Amino acid sequence: MNKELTKTIASEIQLFQTIEQKENFLFLLGALIARVITLKKAAETLQLEPTELLKILDLIGVEFSYLSEEDIISERNW
Repeated sequence: MNKELTKTIASEIQLFQTIEQKENFLFLLGALIARVITLKKAAETLQLEPTELLKILDLIGVEFSYLSEEDIISERNW
């Protein structure tokens, strides 16, 4: 990805102070959604408590669940 594009996107995130923090958040958000890392590890990397990270995800409209994809489908259909 183009470094300038990354900086432009990251600058729009008003949750963190520095561009580096914003870029880290975007990277970790992608890794979290792809289930490459755990919520606890993402929060730790961002120097947040897991509950704080969950609140941020909720505020920006990102649905996150500890459930597997199959569990989520089952829950929605129940």
